[in-house]
Amino acid sequence: MGQNPDDRLADEHYPAYTMGRAAEMLGTTRGFLRSLDQVLINPQRSAAGHRRYTRHELRLAARARALVDQGIGLEAACRIIALQDQLQEARRLTQHA
Repeated sequence: MGQNPDDRLADEHYPAYTMGRAAEMLGTTRGFLRSLDQVLINPQRSAAGHRRYTRHELRLAARARALVDQGIGLEAACRIIALQDQLQEARRLTQHA
């Protein structure tokens, strides 16, 4: 049986957003989103092969865009985000140890 629609809406990892909608929500281009593929995010594909983004992926893309808007290169921005997330996870683990 499929997932309840309310459950999908609450699931931050449910691929609910098309590329066009994601770009519109972030105020960026589709090309920018494509540039993040496999570097920072890995959007799922619909049966027709179209990218579908989760809320979690949109938050990562928004963070990358904010850094790029500050003049940081895309590759460096993605690395900064990865390191920030690793540090946050390490802090979380040490607080619960």
